[in-house]
This record gives sequence, C-alpha cells and structure tokens, in this order.
Amino acid sequence: MDDLPPLREVIARLGLSADKRLGQNFLLDLNLTARIARAAGDLSATAVIEVGPGPGGLTRALLAAGVPKVVVIERDRRCLPALEEIGAHYSGRLEVISGDALDIDYTGLVDGPSRIVSNLPYNIATPLLVKWLRIEPWPPPYLSLTLMFQKEVAARITATPGTKAYGRLGVLAGWRSDASTLFDISPKAFTPPPKVTSTLVQIVPKPRPLPCDPAALERVTAAAFGQRRKMLRQSLRSLGVDPNALLETAGLDPTDRAEDIDIAGFVALANAVTNRSVPSPVH
Repeated sequence: MDDLPPLREVIARLGLSADKRLGQNFLLDLNLTARIARAAGDLSATAVIEVGPGPGGLTRALLAAGVPKVVVIERDRRCLPALEEIGAHYSGRLEVISGDALDIDYTGLVDGPSRIVSNLPYNIATPLLVKWLRIEPWPPPYLSLTLMFQKEVAARITATPGTKAYGRLGVLAGWRSDASTLFDISPKAFTPPPKVTSTLVQIVPKPRPLPCDPAALERVTAAAFGQRRKMLRQSLRSLGVDPNALLETAGLDPTDRAEDIDIAGFVALANAVTNRSVPSPVH
C-alpha cells in the first residue's frame, strides 16, 4: 500500500493497546482496509472524514486510494504520534483533529463535498449515526456514510417493517437515507478481537425525504416501540393525547403494532403530532 512501517510495528514501538473504555478495536489488515476504501465509492474528488482512526490502518488505505484530503477525529491522544507519521508521509493531505467526535460540528468541517468512512468505536457508533441523520439543514454536506457497526446494530439500521430488528433506528435511517449492508467482517480481523461480527454499512442521504420534524418522529417512534408488543392505540398513550385521534389523522389502524408501520406511516403520525401541538410527556 505504501512504504510506511507495518501497523503492528508502529503499535509496538509506540506502546499502543486498544482501550475498551473508548470502544477501540484496531483494524490492522491492510487488504481489508483497502477493501473498505474501495467500497466507499469514488473518493478522488471528495474529502473524507474518518472517526476513531486509532493507529491509522483505514487512514492509510484512504490516502493510498487517492483521497485528496482526509480529516480524522481521534479522542485518544496516544494515537496522535502514529497519525502524525502518516501525515508526514502524505504531506498536506491529512488533517488530525484531537477531540470527541460527538462534539464536532460536521456541517462546516470541510470545504465542498465529503464522505464519511469509519470503523466506528462501538460505544459511540449509534449516537454518532443519529447525530449525522439529524443534521440540519437537509440534505447534509456528506454524500455518503460507509461505516462499520456491530452486526446486530447494522441489522437495526437496515431493517424493514415486519422484522424483529425494525425499530426506532431503522425508521430514522429509512426516513432520511437509503441504507444497505455491504459485507461482514470477522472478529479475527481486529486487535483485540471483539466478541461479535462486524458489518460494513453504506448509507446514502435522500435528497428530499418526506417532510417531517425529526424531534416529532423520534417521539412517536419512542412511544410506539417502547411498548412494541402493544397495539398503537395503547402504546401511543404516553404522548399525552388521544391516540385514536392521532391514528385517524395519520390514516393508521389502531390495532396495528409498531413493527407493522412503514416509514410513511410514522411520518404521517409524527406530522399529526406536530399539527396537534402535543405536549411533551413529563419525565
């Protein structure tokens, strides 16, 4: 890939080890990181944002693939020397931001179009995805997200109505994007090996999703899936308004359950809540 030292040598020299508290599992197989970079699409004309690069295995693959600018966000300061070495090799093409990815404003992080490609730390993967899916204004500045999740989380992101994995995350992702799984990654590819299989997911923003207030959508899905075995006329009572009136406005059957409702149905329900100015439930 390049004439930089092998990642295992870099890790040993710098005394790095994955920190479970940060959700770290280092991806050291450069053939696999190159495959991930290829799966992200044409990277020759866009900047790439990477969260949680660790010692930089995927970072190296992205730069070797010809990305003109890679911006990495790394919370673990122990990994910064390894990233600085990569930056020196690819002069002017790597920007390293030391900080918490959950605190970053992604709307103005790079100039022009971008893609987000990451082996996400497990402990922040879902909150980060929700943050990216809630960016305003929409459509977002990124053209696509190519992200690694635990296989179970990937199934929830890409789930369809009527399936066990379908829930709040699947509704949010399905509302604003087209999400699909690309391939699974064995625990053996990581150091240390996690206890679960990982899955690479491709998420492409929809340019014009159905009009809806994201906060209202999250409220109705939280109520509906919070008691997913109950009929909607029961589970939606936590919204503090007559659920039958809401369901009638949305054109939904009161005897349906959350897993039966498609994206358009939840959007209609969220819009019914918004139009009725339903008060937020008391916590």
